[in-house]
Amino acid sequence: MAPEGSDKREEVNAAMQSDETLDSARVSAVYRRTMSSGRARLAEVLGGQVEVESSGAWITASDGRRYLNAGGYGVFITGARHPTVVREVERQLHSHPIGSRIFLEPAAARAAELLTSVTPPGLERIHFSGSGTEAVEAALKLARLNGRRRLVSMVGGYHGKTLGALSVTAKSTFQEPFRPLLPDVSHVPYGDVPALRAVLAEHPGEFCVIVEPVQGEGGVVIPPAGYLSAVRAACSEYGALLVVDEIQTGLGRLGRWWGADAEEVRPDILLSGKALGGAVMPVAATIATSEVFSVLDRDPVLHTSTFSAAPLAMAAVCGAITAIRDEGLVDRAAELGSLITPELTRITGAHLAHHPHEVRGAGLLIGVEFVDPALAADLFIALVGQDVVANLSLNSDNVVRFTPPAVMSDSDVEFFIERFDRAARQVAERNPEYEVLTHA
Repeated sequence: MAPEGSDKREEVNAAMQSDETLDSARVSAVYRRTMSSGRARLAEVLGGQVEVESSGAWITASDGRRYLNAGGYGVFITGARHPTVVREVERQLHSHPIGSRIFLEPAAARAAELLTSVTPPGLERIHFSGSGTEAVEAALKLARLNGRRRLVSMVGGYHGKTLGALSVTAKSTFQEPFRPLLPDVSHVPYGDVPALRAVLAEHPGEFCVIVEPVQGEGGVVIPPAGYLSAVRAACSEYGALLVVDEIQTGLGRLGRWWGADAEEVRPDILLSGKALGGAVMPVAATIATSEVFSVLDRDPVLHTSTFSAAPLAMAAVCGAITAIRDEGLVDRAAELGSLITPELTRITGAHLAHHPHEVRGAGLLIGVEFVDPALAADLFIALVGQDVVANLSLNSDNVVRFTPPAVMSDSDVEFFIERFDRAARQVAERNPEYEVLTHA
């Protein structure tokens, strides 16, 4: 008699050896049965495509259709499968992909050295992790070890969804199902320094402040000039620890290595992720001053992770930083942003002038905000129909967000602008009565 479940295993094995795994209906069915039915439904709204290949700025679906990837949540600053990153990872894969966690490992040392060579001066100690939310958790634990048990984050800020990170992600939709979260957490309006100072003054020396240079998931919210340096000054005055979350904004996304560089701010802890793995490996980092990090030196197993600083991930970090540095991708991001944002402003002004909206951006972090979230969703879907991938912002569903790669060619940029124009026209045609309805 065949073992129980053997028929199912044979079916799965047969499918894995055939082209059925590329069939969108089959993939959707597997998602529904074994992973997320909600994720499957969303994909079907967008056409049910299955992505099977990526290179540079482009994604290829199983039916051969190609999409310009202007989304990806900020991961693809180097584009997909950048040859420098792939070369580093392949070399590591064939020699030593995962470490024992007992001996020292040279790929980790090299990655740490490269990363600290491009961070603001004084940030020289690193804990590597597998995701941005883990980097946030490490920062919150460092804050506690340094005597800062109270937390301040900004309204609209996004820092992840593990329980600690979720406590400082100021959106009730994500928080409510998981309460109680961490205690003693305050949220103040982004850009409002007096409000921050008032909170810090209540318990000097007890706070940790976490802030983004530009709020990505908040809808590409750009603070007033001087805001970050004023936050730094307030933290210094009231003895607060400053964490600058650059998981989405760092490594060139804003047209600078770090958003903090614009005002020459040195945080106590800097967070990196997304682009750090070169769009090949998932990796993030918590980067601190020696003074803040030294509390972990007392016990090397106080905060650890099995896959922290895994050699394969460290190779990707080396490749990513090398590619960004040697190919001038930071300056390229600034150049492309100064071209693309005005073009999107021009196009929306031409086609969607009767629909209240705003286009704003810093480097290659660009957002189009509508008063009505339905219009943002409509534009998002229209863009997919025009072979462009974007994102809706998790903390602001009325904002379509673009994070295209800095490796886009001139023809890629022309394609993006042309297809955005077509999508904006479609949205305008489908919503001709919006102005009348909202001003009745």
